[in-house]
Amino acid sequence: MNEYDFPVVIEYDAEEDVYLAECPVLPGCHTDGKTHEEALANIRDAIKLMVESRRAVGDSIAIFG
Repeated sequence: MNEYDFPVVIEYDAEEDVYLAECPVLPGCHTDGKTHEEALANIRDAIKLMVESRRAVGDSIAIFG
């Protein structure tokens, strides 16, 4: 499997007391976590799953940004 470097944005939502994470170059790839570390681990998993699912159906990995 190829390795890619994807940018990740993590922000704290004080109102919801949660960290929000997204990969801005993969539309729809976002998650959250109770801690910064959990949000980072979750977005890494989300990116991996998105890349794997696109490959499984023969889609290319389109990078937006």
